[in-house]
Amino acid sequence: MIPLRTNVDVHRTPWMNYGIIAANVLVYAGGAAFFSREGREQFKDALNLDGALPVWWQFFTYQFLHADAWHVFGNMLFLWVFGNSVNARMGHWAYLMFYLAGGAFAGWGYTLSHQLPMIGASGAVAAVTTAFLVLFPRSRILFLFFFFIITTFELPSLWVIVFKMVLWDNVLAPSLEGGESHVAFAAHLAGHFFGFAAALGMLLVGAMPRHTFDLPSVVRRWFQRRALVEARPGPSYSVGLDAIPTARPIRRDDRPESDQPKSDDRVVELRTKIQENLAQPSPSDAVLDQYDQLMQLDPDQFLPLTHQKEIGKAYYTRRKFVAAAHAFEKVLKHYPQQADLGEVHLLLGIVYARDLSQPEAAQKHLEMAIELLTDASRKEQARMWLAQIQPR
Repeated sequence: MIPLRTNVDVHRTPWMNYGIIAANVLVYAGGAAFFSREGREQFKDALNLDGALPVWWQFFTYQFLHADAWHVFGNMLFLWVFGNSVNARMGHWAYLMFYLAGGAFAGWGYTLSHQLPMIGASGAVAAVTTAFLVLFPRSRILFLFFFFIITTFELPSLWVIVFKMVLWDNVLAPSLEGGESHVAFAAHLAGHFFGFAAALGMLLVGAMPRHTFDLPSVVRRWFQRRALVEARPGPSYSVGLDAIPTARPIRRDDRPESDQPKSDDRVVELRTKIQENLAQPSPSDAVLDQYDQLMQLDPDQFLPLTHQKEIGKAYYTRRKFVAAAHAFEKVLKHYPQQADLGEVHLLLGIVYARDLSQPEAAQKHLEMAIELLTDASRKEQARMWLAQIQPR
């Protein structure tokens, strides 16, 4: 299997990654062209990383030396596949410092347990690979496969990097093979650790632009979904419909659902603040105040799907049920083709039935949930809620 590319769109030309690849190729090609075999060995001996008595500059020079053409080709292929996206996210100089630091840390990890000399960019490439996983955990990798047949297929980067490249290639396979190996597995593992920790740290301290689908954001949304499910009691819960005042019904206009209303400067400013706030690892409570202001200026405004859902969840977990219903109604109105439409209808049905005392609105959403849900237990939950509100 040979990795060909990822499905991450690169919106900035990764000139620094191109330069690093070119430097590695030129050092190898130059050594082959201008030195004899003995001269190439002397060149490597002077610049490789001496595991027994390392000199500080060797932690950087060894990264640009390779044993043969296949060695340099393999490293540069992986650097091309994963490094372009990381370079585009980090910026050029930050990426260069990250790359060199990752290789130096990998070399240090190697010297802790080995005394033989080491060469190759594998440690730095390992750091770039796990940094890619932190920045794009939901991405996929396209592979070329050839064994009697030639074909291509995609795999999730999470499975490929964690289980294949880190665990299998550097932990399990070496232990099964036994004996001495010329592969610096310790350097690979140290590089992987550095890439993961450094990229995650850069995101958390704001040294690198956040993204809706980076690892901290994905983990945060997972915990939010868990909290949302746990906060949703079943039909045995006493809903107390008679004791809760009736809320104003939510009306929906008849304009085309893709027609986002025109925005003035204040609306644009609020939308920007909301989305920047939601991109943080822990959005502040100010995001709901900002959304309230946005709705006061223009009630027809709506956010991108992920952010609109997060606003609804934030209102729900704070028990602001009317506002949560408004937010999730916008999800249904403006994104009618989303995959979890049945879950949104179920949530709205429960909110209208239990918290807002609107059984007619609840019935509409619960019936839609029964039609759209595929999970049998969720369908049964919707039926039980529907049976509970129908007598009222």
